[in-house]
Amino acid sequence: MTVLPIRTFDDPALRVPAEPVRDFDRELRRLVKAMTVTMRAGAGRAGLAAPQVGEPLRVLVYDYDGRAGHLVNPRLELSERRVVADEACLSAPGVWWPLERSYMVTARGRDMFGKPVTLRALGVLARVLQHEADHLDGVLFSDHLEAAERERFLAAALPSG
Repeated sequence: MTVLPIRTFDDPALRVPAEPVRDFDRELRRLVKAMTVTMRAGAGRAGLAAPQVGEPLRVLVYDYDGRAGHLVNPRLELSERRVVADEACLSAPGVWWPLERSYMVTARGRDMFGKPVTLRALGVLARVLQHEADHLDGVLFSDHLEAAERERFLAAALPSG
C-alpha cells in the first residue's frame, strides 16, 4: 500500500470540518489501511486524521505505546484534569510545542465495519486522540495557543517565503 502525502499547516483543506462517514464499505477500509501505513511510515508518528491526507471524512488512526487502531465518526468525552506537554503534528514536521490538553479521554465511534468502539486513554494517547479529533473539526493545535505563542509556532512551522 502506498504512503499518502500529508497536507501541511498552510493548506486550507485542513480548516474544513470533515463529513461524517455514512458508508462502511471497501473504500473506507482502504482509506483506514492507507492512513495506517502513512502514519507508521516515519518515526514518532502516533496519529493521523483523514483531512491530513486530503480525505474530508471523520476518520482517525492511532498507534502509541502498544495501542493501535482507528475510529470512525469519533466523539470524545474529556476529563477535567488537564496537563501541559509537548505536542507535534505531521502537518508541521519537526516542530514540537507545549500545549494543555485533558489528561484522560473516552472516545466513542465505529470501526471500519460499522461496529461500535469505545476507547479509554490516558496521557499521550489521550492527547493524540484529542489532536486528531481536532483535525476532523478543521482545528489545528496552534489554534489552542495564545496569539503570541501561535505567531512563534507558525513562524517555526511554516516555510518562509
